[in-house]
Amino acid sequence: MKDSIKKELKNLRANSLERTLNETQRTSNVRTTIKNKDALVLCSNDYLGLLNHPRLKSAAIEATKKYGTGSGASRLITGTTPLHTELEKKLKVFTKFNDVLLFNSGYQAKIGAIPALINASGKGTEIFSDKLNHASIIDACILSRTKVWRYQHSDLSILEDKLKESNSKNKLIITESVFSMDGDLASLNDIQFLSKKYNALLYIDDAHGFGVLGKNGRGVIEELNLIKKNTILMATFGKALGSYGAFIAGDSDIIKLLTNKARAFIFSTSLPPAICAATSQALDIIQEEPKRRKRLHSNANLLRDILNTAGLDTLNTSTHIIPVLTGSAKLALQISNALLEDGVFVQAIRPPTVRAGTSRLRLTVSSELSTEDILSAADLIIEKFKELSCAK
Repeated sequence: MKDSIKKELKNLRANSLERTLNETQRTSNVRTTIKNKDALVLCSNDYLGLLNHPRLKSAAIEATKKYGTGSGASRLITGTTPLHTELEKKLKVFTKFNDVLLFNSGYQAKIGAIPALINASGKGTEIFSDKLNHASIIDACILSRTKVWRYQHSDLSILEDKLKESNSKNKLIITESVFSMDGDLASLNDIQFLSKKYNALLYIDDAHGFGVLGKNGRGVIEELNLIKKNTILMATFGKALGSYGAFIAGDSDIIKLLTNKARAFIFSTSLPPAICAATSQALDIIQEEPKRRKRLHSNANLLRDILNTAGLDTLNTSTHIIPVLTGSAKLALQISNALLEDGVFVQAIRPPTVRAGTSRLRLTVSSELSTEDILSAADLIIEKFKELSCAK
């Protein structure tokens, strides 16, 4: 077995696919030190600059003083503090769903909720999943041990063909809202129409939309004015809210089912109270300060327009996630390393995160970037991309 492991590691290195852990030390909302380099960060999910917000820090400190560093048990034992209950109530009001349940991460929410929903629906329940859905959704589908129909990314004609072909009485359509690697927005009005037409439950992963989309930051449900009936929403706190954890919102029966059947919820120590307190503050801030979202979208539009004008392929992104396609994993890594040498930190995304031949730089924009930050970073990205592409 050791020889097989060594061989696999050798193959990863040979194909520019080996990952390493690099310690970072954040020095401001948009700057960090990594590999002894001071760099502008263009690959963080801290979209609204809340990670270092003093109100979140203060709330976390006060909660730790009162409740300690951890919750001490799972939610069904002694792990439900007043702060957990308060956050769920606040999310219920904010999302306008009937009920809400906290999870420890987006990954746990999906591998807990999706199998629980499938198992409760009985044998023969089938899943319809976009081919570019996140790895956590893919793993949740595998754990569900049911038939999974995977449709070409955002191709709703194929989705409808598969829904027609299925004889299952119980169907679950799963899609991301903002796709985490391509940055495009799912056609959720049309998907919701299909879910109603074919009597399917719709599960939306709004990890990259929650807090960012919609007039009040309520996410894709608000942005596209989606119907909440027969819809389940999953969103996370570790991105726009600058905190950690996740939640699922849906009707009361679904939340009761997950409380009783979602293994990732039942068998995990609950979120530390400090996290709940910080997240609660973040929810207040995104409602009180809509200018953060306006700056984020303005910054994203500026960077995207500059890169597109220079002829770089940003796929079909329309959001704050901006991929720059390189194709080659080696080239993506070379450009990423060259940018870091000159003070811009952009992560190279390679298989298996994306399909072979679609490696890329994945730029993520923050509301806290200045226009000067974006202009200088864009010039450098274009320069390194053209220089290293020609030398390939």
